[in-house]
Amino acid sequence: MTTIAVTGASGFCGSHVAATAAARGANVLCVGRRPGPVGRHIPWDASTAVPDLTGADVVVHCAAAVGDPVPGSPAEAAMHAVNVDGTARLLEAAAGRPVVWVSSASVYAPGPGRSRIAEDHPVRGQLNAYGRTKAAGEALALAAGAVVLRPRAVYGAGDPHLVPRLLARVRAGLLLLPGRDVPLSLTAVENLTDACLAAARWAPGAYNIADPVPYRRDAAIRTVLRAHGVRARIGHLPLPVAHSAATAAEALSRLRPRVEPPLTRYAVDQLAHSVVLDVSKAERQGWTAGRTLADYAVATGPRAVAGGGRERGGTGGSGR
Repeated sequence: MTTIAVTGASGFCGSHVAATAAARGANVLCVGRRPGPVGRHIPWDASTAVPDLTGADVVVHCAAAVGDPVPGSPAEAAMHAVNVDGTARLLEAAAGRPVVWVSSASVYAPGPGRSRIAEDHPVRGQLNAYGRTKAAGEALALAAGAVVLRPRAVYGAGDPHLVPRLLARVRAGLLLLPGRDVPLSLTAVENLTDACLAAARWAPGAYNIADPVPYRRDAAIRTVLRAHGVRARIGHLPLPVAHSAATAAEALSRLRPRVEPPLTRYAVDQLAHSVVLDVSKAERQGWTAGRTLADYAVATGPRAVAGGGRERGGTGGSGR
């Protein structure tokens, strides 16, 4: 029986990986500050210590500090301690074991040219501390011969970030989005989980992970809102106005460095510009994305409309 160490197993992505690994017959070590949903708990604070990976055959590293902190804030320093220094500690403990390191499409350079991103897209110029620290952490992992997965906008049951933040921004039946409608890649947590459990057998390197087709942003958001029983109209904020508001919000947040700004340039960039991942490299390893936003909508609530929001032509993210 294979023993899989899953870091961050009490978190969103890690808990799915741990539970699915156990359901498929693996012995699971849940490595992190809190116990995971299955298996044996191995206490580990990624910001200070080297983990005990005794008995593990494979390591799936999901532990990460997430958010959009103010530059120079204590939260940014804490993020670096986990995402960069914690990665170095993990790789030291792995000692030659296969490592699957969960990164993010946030490492890719912002700006134009993201209508179909392959793994050779430039990794630079990240707009926030999360993107910068994930880029630095994955550079260590790649240098050590790990498999690095780059999902975008992971969603699913138990998501504490993406969907809750979206729902919280509905005001008086209106959700304002920056700029015009664009195609975007999203990643169901089940698709990422399947990749995490398969990737230890892949050649070292970086791999994009996303749903089988991109989505139209506005239609996808309407699908999510309906799935959660939220009645709201989508409005479009001119992009220059959105950029100005984000810049102002970041400047004001410097006065309260322990509080994340309500709007950031990173958030505007991620919503206002097409970001579609080419996942053909992962598909050549035998991985396929079997889950879509329509499946999430059906599983989440009866108000969802199956199939809503999928992009059926034009810029495919699967490479097919």
